[in-house]
Amino acid sequence: MLTMTDINTIKNLRNNHDKSIDHIRKELGVNWRTAKKYADEDNFPKKRKIEKKGMMYEQKWGDILTLWLAEDAKLPKKKRRTNVAYHRELKELDFPGSYRTVCGFVQDWRSTHNDKGAVDKGFERLEHPPADAQLDFGTMEVEHEGSFKDIKTLVMTFPFSNVGFAVALPAENQECLFEGMTQLFHQIGGVPKVIRIDNMSTAVTERKSKYKPAVLTDAYLRFATHYRFNTQVCNPRSGNEKGSVENKVGYIRYNFFPTSPSMKYFASLNEKLRIQLIEDRDRNHYEKNVSIIELWEEEKTELLALPDVPYPVFKEIECKANKYNEIKLDQTLIHVPKARNHTKIYAVLTAETYTFYSGSGDIIAEGDRPYMFKKRPIDWVSILLDWRKKLRSMEYSRYWKYLPDRIKLYLTHNDWKVQAERVDILINLLVTNDMKQINERFYELIGVEPSSDSYNVDWNSYDALGIFPKEVV
Repeated sequence: MLTMTDINTIKNLRNNHDKSIDHIRKELGVNWRTAKKYADEDNFPKKRKIEKKGMMYEQKWGDILTLWLAEDAKLPKKKRRTNVAYHRELKELDFPGSYRTVCGFVQDWRSTHNDKGAVDKGFERLEHPPADAQLDFGTMEVEHEGSFKDIKTLVMTFPFSNVGFAVALPAENQECLFEGMTQLFHQIGGVPKVIRIDNMSTAVTERKSKYKPAVLTDAYLRFATHYRFNTQVCNPRSGNEKGSVENKVGYIRYNFFPTSPSMKYFASLNEKLRIQLIEDRDRNHYEKNVSIIELWEEEKTELLALPDVPYPVFKEIECKANKYNEIKLDQTLIHVPKARNHTKIYAVLTAETYTFYSGSGDIIAEGDRPYMFKKRPIDWVSILLDWRKKLRSMEYSRYWKYLPDRIKLYLTHNDWKVQAERVDILINLLVTNDMKQINERFYELIGVEPSSDSYNVDWNSYDALGIFPKEVV
């Protein structure tokens, strides 16, 4: 490559001394084409064109990760996957790249999509003796029977060892709190000496202030007395005072449930969560350079023993029926036939169920509590419209696992043109049907006659076998 001095000499010989290209070539000893180029062509500086190269841009991995990032960007911060989760899920698809490759791509994508990072705030470090625990609720999203459902996760941590325990629950009321704590104590195999909580209304009737301590509810005190633990209530708006459990709530959400898991029952989801948290103890403590399991074995010896009889978790309230035979429970009106015929009605509530009794003790109605049915439909139209733009990445979407198996099979086709047509058919059908109805009336709505091909499967028998993908709990 010629220096700028050489280029200026060529320009000078050509423009100011009227020399020929051949003369310049001989005098400077350069190639004729080179002399011609710098003598007669403009030598403007050019903007460097940066081409994105590598497996993330030249293979399918970039498209898959772009789809995930675009999907997660539409969700609240706490529901988005971390870079670790992206890398782990790509590895499950035989991704040959490193974690740094994924981080670089994510950073590049976010720099052009205005994704601002969270503000980092530091707090004073606290000391934690063995058998002291922290407790808090977190919110988690699951897929249940074709819809999204918000559930609560009660998390307990022991900051000394950094071991964590968690159970999923349908709500955050007092019955769920006591039920969750009872399950946690049995998972732990003992009871913490001290439990630190925030000013949750299910346990605190009067908040802690600068001048007086918090006042706990009678029901919570009765529960704590049965299990013999003491309670510390944090100052208002002081999450740093229970930073261990605050961090663990996020850790569980981002590492164990980066996408909304499919849930059949709370018991099965809790069993999976229990196993995953046990496996998580094999790593080292974040600052003590000792494995969590070793610290936990040491800490367990300090726990209080479980009582011989578990605490009976229920709540009894008196109810009143309106003139339409409706009783209000959990902000929902429940119709109870002939409820107005009873002068007195009371309800016995557990975390998941209700039972209405008459004044004479007869059961007049029972069932699941109204919040057990609260769900949000999956916006399949928007999802399918996104898939329509990136058909080859469709099967890697975070939402693919929620599709009924018959619909998955219908969309799985080698010809992209056929795939696009089938996506369009589903989008049109979703105007008047939900995905569950399309699956149940597949042959009628799709217009495919049952035959000996792959669609002609007894899906009820298939489901009865209990064969589910990894994500299904």
